[in-house]
Amino acid sequence: MPDPRLRVLFVCAMNKQRSVTAERLYCDDARLDVRSAGVRSEAKRRVGEADLKWADVVFVMEREHKRWITTRFSGIDLPLIDVLDVPDDFGVMDPELQKILRSLLDAEIAHLLEHRPLRVKADSTSRDETDGDELGGV
Repeated sequence: MPDPRLRVLFVCAMNKQRSVTAERLYCDDARLDVRSAGVRSEAKRRVGEADLKWADVVFVMEREHKRWITTRFSGIDLPLIDVLDVPDDFGVMDPELQKILRSLLDAEIAHLLEHRPLRVKADSTSRDETDGDELGGV
């Protein structure tokens, strides 16, 4: 029987502050299976093809992270990628960062749990060209 949990990948540049904070915030949520990674070659843990094939949804902190993923992994079917627009101004587990992430993610995750996202075929570019508001402002 497939795992009913939503598989969520959080992505930032270096996988040291923003994505790690998001992963820690949601790691004990029984509805979710979470991971985090970064896009830079120096990242603590770098996003790989296996992460993207595993994930049901990817939350990136900046638009540039989405561009990097959609360009680098253009040959595979990608999960939904949602841009959070969270600046790199915080330390890991900073209370203000936690507040921002919760305010952006709680409703998004609830919506996704209700309406499971579909993967986008590798030959489709429509989502890659969007401004990041894939969930229609949920």
